[in-house]
Amino acid sequence: MNARLRILVIGAGTMGSVHSRAYRRLPDAELAGIVDPHWLGPSLAQTLNVAHYHAFDDVPSDAYDVVDICVPSPWHRPYVIAAAEKEKAIFCEKPLALTLDDADQMLSAVQQHGVRFSVGHCVRFFPEYVRAKAVIDQGALGQIAVARMFRGGGFPTAWNDWYANRSLSGGTLVDLLIHDFDFLRWVLGPVSRVYAQSVLPEMNRVDFSLVTLRFASGAIAHLEGTWAHSQFGTRFEFAGNEGTLIHDSYRERPLSLTSANPGGGVALPETPDLLSAYDLEIADFVDALRTDRPFRVSPDDAYQALRIALAASQSAQTGAVVSLEPESSLTRQGGGAQ
Repeated sequence: MNARLRILVIGAGTMGSVHSRAYRRLPDAELAGIVDPHWLGPSLAQTLNVAHYHAFDDVPSDAYDVVDICVPSPWHRPYVIAAAEKEKAIFCEKPLALTLDDADQMLSAVQQHGVRFSVGHCVRFFPEYVRAKAVIDQGALGQIAVARMFRGGGFPTAWNDWYANRSLSGGTLVDLLIHDFDFLRWVLGPVSRVYAQSVLPEMNRVDFSLVTLRFASGAIAHLEGTWAHSQFGTRFEFAGNEGTLIHDSYRERPLSLTSANPGGGVALPETPDLLSAYDLEIADFVDALRTDRPFRVSPDDAYQALRIALAASQSAQTGAVVSLEPESSLTRQGGGAQ
């Protein structure tokens, strides 16, 4: 690869714009161009003073090193496979796919062509979640018994209103709460059982879901995801036998730790990060490529989060608890290059 990694961004919507601007801020990355057939593509390319292409196949293969895919979820599979066949490193927005069959095809292509691949589970880069992971790993809460998560806001708007079509977006269970499924698995380990409820699909542009997870460790988590609130926000609470940790983005002081041991506890930095979680995510991706180290989010991490999300969707549709096969027994090992 060149001294500066040349990044081709596919998709000029909200995340395509966020990613493109993040790459422009990195000294060791170069934005090679924007691919998007709609009016947003030329507009973003002109704003950032880079080349615009109507189609991926229009881009000379020697003009870029990395492909960043920010198109709607149903089109992740064809672009990931096409980029893998061109032997380019790949970053793909979450969710990995909308079906496990598509995900398997994508990861098989990545593995077959030996390319680096990561998926945009950005919550792993938000400072309050990173700090929570560190506090729990340090044992400050003891053994975790219960977790509660909330994520939500107004109904998202995008090209062709595709979020309103659950067959394209997966709704709050696959598009929104997958962030928390990934984070909880990162912190608490594999999930063994899933139960979920959600509003009826006929509730146009309103979506709300409740999910209960049982982890292999014995911990239980309750999750709430909504596209029916006016203001976006997040909350989480972890309770263990040594203390509790609470985050609420609606509060003036969004993260607090209470120890069961008087005088104990873990100091938490309260100065907000100057860079956004998306800047940190993109910078980590580029650094991992340049130093050949593992990504914070592996292909298998993205696959396992999708398994949980699809199990929740199945449970919401059938009203039944869904048991997940233990991860260690899965035949697909690792799901592609790290």
